[in-house]
Amino acid sequence: MYCKTKQEILKKTYHLELENGIPTEDTFQRIFAIIKPKEFEKCFINWVKSVINVEEQEIVSIDGKTLRGTQDKEDNCNVIHMVSAWANHAGVVLGQIRVDGKSNEIPAVPELLDSIDVKGCIITSDAMSCQKRTVRKITEHECDYVICLKGNQETFHDEVKLYFETAFKEPKSYPLSKTKTSGKGHGRIEKREYFLTDDIDWFEDKEEWCGLKAIGMVRSTRTIKDVETVDVRYFISSVTEIKLFAKAVRQHWGIENSLHWCLDMCFDEDHCRLRVDNSGENFAVLRHIATNLYKSFTSVKLSLKAKRFKCSFDDEFLSKVIFNKFS
Repeated sequence: MYCKTKQEILKKTYHLELENGIPTEDTFQRIFAIIKPKEFEKCFINWVKSVINVEEQEIVSIDGKTLRGTQDKEDNCNVIHMVSAWANHAGVVLGQIRVDGKSNEIPAVPELLDSIDVKGCIITSDAMSCQKRTVRKITEHECDYVICLKGNQETFHDEVKLYFETAFKEPKSYPLSKTKTSGKGHGRIEKREYFLTDDIDWFEDKEEWCGLKAIGMVRSTRTIKDVETVDVRYFISSVTEIKLFAKAVRQHWGIENSLHWCLDMCFDEDHCRLRVDNSGENFAVLRHIATNLYKSFTSVKLSLKAKRFKCSFDDEFLSKVIFNKFS
């Protein structure tokens, strides 16, 4: 319906010939179902490389997201799970890759890193990527990393936890770099304390973790309606400067707040039922293309949702958004 309404504009502004008119709905569905996702993802990544300048020490967050609308009640195994790389300062998706399930993120992350240009960046990720193979791949691309350490590396985690517990009891013997931040909003007050040390000679498997130079800890104290909760997380890091470490930890949440949340709230991704053949995966890439276009169009101060709405009725504004990164 949209294309039929805008047929003349599509010809004049976007130079589409449309010799046979607007394709039918079935044709659109068939095309998106048969496009090869791997090739489409390569096109997306090559486009990003050509138009986005990723600066050194950019915080690049890697995380996965399940497209819940693609889940089939009769076959839960076919649900689409996409792992994406998000450049926090640039505010764009650098690349993505589909995996069969959350557990398969482990081999997918090195493959994703091979496909994008992240030289000189700082890679952040959750505990799923706390793997020797992953940190080796990160260092091969001349990047630093700050990665969460949890129970999937049980012995390592327990040793780091014990180190910090001992350091707090004997501060003179275990010097730590420290900094803190605080924030207030959405009815809560949160104080975050960051601790970092490069004293890791005691760690016997140090050489097996490429680039490992420090271990860190973050203690978050959250107060909501006079109820206080404390959360403690541990990290492995090739970054040794406390301010940079704190920045990397804090900005990792950008992929949740600026990408995943936007995909759900602005694009309603979790309710998209497209799942025939390759259509679900291809539309996930299309949403990433749209997100990059909206996020990088900063000529007007509008929310992503407002930009989408304005594009739906303002043809001139729509062309500015598209040609901003495609011209």
